[in-house]
Amino acid sequence: MLMVLRPVAWLNTFVLRIGRQIGWIALALMVVVILAQVFFRYVLNSALSWPDEAARFLMLWMTALMAPSAYRWGGFVAIDTVPSALPRAPRLALFLILFCMSLVVLIVGVGHGYNHAFGFGGNFNSSSLRVPLDWVGFESVRVKLRYMYASLFLCVILLISVTVELILRTLIQLVNPSAELPDDDAPDGVLEAE
Repeated sequence: MLMVLRPVAWLNTFVLRIGRQIGWIALALMVVVILAQVFFRYVLNSALSWPDEAARFLMLWMTALMAPSAYRWGGFVAIDTVPSALPRAPRLALFLILFCMSLVVLIVGVGHGYNHAFGFGGNFNSSSLRVPLDWVGFESVRVKLRYMYASLFLCVILLISVTVELILRTLIQLVNPSAELPDDDAPDGVLEAE
């Protein structure tokens, strides 16, 4: 199982590092967009039409790219009274059951994410977001909603990859408690998922 876990863990580490970098850039851009809207609305008394939707777009992508890392490191809010009261093996068995249930839900979520992004709703244009190509002599292009909805689709795919890794880690810990697991790239001080 370690031979399967190592490439999955490496791939997750690589992809999630890139996602976190893009995620913090999306967060910084979101702050800039919101501050611009506050300035235009309250200082110049001339609100812009696009910042609210742009901030929402950036927030969705930031969440989609950051949530898998938080899930991998055990950073989601959890009630852990029962697992912490159990001995090691039953606790790991409970985690394994929960990870498998999560995997089933996420697999169903892939279909919903795909249908939402590439189905009927994704064909519509954003009400206010445009790519301003008129600055360079072309006609502006309205942004399709599928680019916003695709964040859900990507997030679910990344969460599935992390869930598979967590299932493998838990199985290995159940079978061989002394096995040396690959690093999960968690920063110091972050609680890691068992």
